[in-house]
Amino acid sequence: MDLPAEVKRLRNQLKESAHVQNELDRRIFYLKTLYDVSKDIFSSVESETILRNFLLMAMGNFGVTKGFTLLTNSATDQISYFIPIGFQKNDEVSLKCGIRDFQRKERFLTSTENPSDFRLIGVLPATIEFALPFRVDTECAGILGLGAKLIDGPYTVNDKELLDTLVNNLVVALKNARSFEQIKSLNLDLAAKNKQLEKALDELKVALRKVEILECIKSNLCKFVPTAVTRLLENAPADGILEATERDVSVLFLDIEGYTQITERVGATEVNALVENYFSVFMDAIYENNGDVVETAGDGLMVLFLTEDDAKHALEALRAAQMIMEKTCQVNREGCLDTQPIVINIGICSGRAFVGAAKFESYTGSRWAYTSHGTTTNVAARLCSHATGGTVLVSKATVERTKRHFSFSPIGKLALKNLTEKVEVYGLKV
Repeated sequence: MDLPAEVKRLRNQLKESAHVQNELDRRIFYLKTLYDVSKDIFSSVESETILRNFLLMAMGNFGVTKGFTLLTNSATDQISYFIPIGFQKNDEVSLKCGIRDFQRKERFLTSTENPSDFRLIGVLPATIEFALPFRVDTECAGILGLGAKLIDGPYTVNDKELLDTLVNNLVVALKNARSFEQIKSLNLDLAAKNKQLEKALDELKVALRKVEILECIKSNLCKFVPTAVTRLLENAPADGILEATERDVSVLFLDIEGYTQITERVGATEVNALVENYFSVFMDAIYENNGDVVETAGDGLMVLFLTEDDAKHALEALRAAQMIMEKTCQVNREGCLDTQPIVINIGICSGRAFVGAAKFESYTGSRWAYTSHGTTTNVAARLCSHATGGTVLVSKATVERTKRHFSFSPIGKLALKNLTEKVEVYGLKV
């Protein structure tokens, strides 16, 4: 047996075993380091916490007393996070300002593609022996910087390989954190928008309630306000009620003949029911022909016909009168008060009149009334007063506009109260 050769062989085997053991220890160390770092950085979803934990673990595993890590945002040209450990305050400020200046002057993200060149640009202090830039996404990049190791000399290729692996895990953790931060930001925005929506809905509910109140008021007021006034306010609510202006109009007056005697005979309560019964059916005839009741006075109504066409509103007034007479006969047949039929008399005149709001001032305040006044209105009122026995008396102006559609019987010229000249009057054949 060749003893020297055997010793040499054993020494070689021992060296190989030591190398294998060293490699095994290195890999165990790397795996343990990777596990420890991963456990720390993936336990949080906050970027600053992840960066701080990563830096502490890296410095602890490599025996380093100085180090830093930071993230930059190319969209804002700002350093998003800067975490230094082991530096003097002045050194921290100098390091941060140097990186910010480089970021503004150069394409910082491009440097992450060439890590070996980054160390040569002169931005980092001499105490930083290892620097590794990394990219998180298209807008976010960062740097890991470590000072000199206290033992084992400079950084080896194996150290750099381990740090590359650790930084890759850091990038994954930062991406998760950024995604979480984006989701958190979206949730906050959504919560803010939900609050705005709730506020808008509350305001809308209040507004709808106001609208409901206004609609209720409008519905009740419409029972007392002429349709023409309602229409004017709906078309131009900011203008208020228009002052009276002269225009062509047909005016119809009607009253119940013998109203005073009927009241004395049956009493006010029964007469009120009578008036409501008859006038209710009259309203259908009036509104069906575009008439507008502007005044009521116990046994009478004043109705305006305001269609723009002069001939048309005269026709509508006569049609309404004809329908009122027909409905009166119908109600009389169905059963009238005290077996005596009610007699309705009507007067109609067409022509120019002032139509609109009239304002009455007193020490108690102002009162407005929507009405018509002038000769045309006066003639219609006097014709109604002059009519008897259920007749419809019509002025000559109205006859001229409607004689192709209705038949009339001439009555002659009548002297009407408070009118200086006699008025030519006709009776409508119904």
